[in-house]
Amino acid sequence: MNKYCRSGKKALFLLVIMLSFSTGSAMAQMRLGLRAGGTVNPEQFHFGAHVISDPLIENFTFRPNLEVGVSKFVVVAANFEFVYSIQVKNKPFSVYAGLGPSVIVAADSNNADAGGGLNILFGMEHKNGFMGEMKVGAIDSPDLKITIGYTFQ
Repeated sequence: MNKYCRSGKKALFLLVIMLSFSTGSAMAQMRLGLRAGGTVNPEQFHFGAHVISDPLIENFTFRPNLEVGVSKFVVVAANFEFVYSIQVKNKPFSVYAGLGPSVIVAADSNNADAGGGLNILFGMEHKNGFMGEMKVGAIDSPDLKITIGYTFQ
């Protein structure tokens, strides 16, 4: 159990470091959200949080997130993803695609291991904040994640 806590603390520390690179005014403009879903290889339930920056350039945002997967062991993923969104004409939602690197920490009761990964993601978000997302992972990232969530407006 103690190793799980250390792994989670490491990933949270990485997310805080990443967010500290943003300027104060940019931080004030970021939106926070919560997420949960299922993961394939490893098969886990995951939950976490994300932030969405104001557009860096038109329709292009930085969306870091922290996800914790649980089963017989714990996987903590700190994802540093960039997303391009397209508003669907005359509809209250947009679709998006993106990619980014991740830091992965996996731990069970006997040991912990850290590595890197890469995610390619596709999603849809409603203007009221609800979202659905699919991630395909490479290297040490989970093979597939299906996630739903909500971004506070």
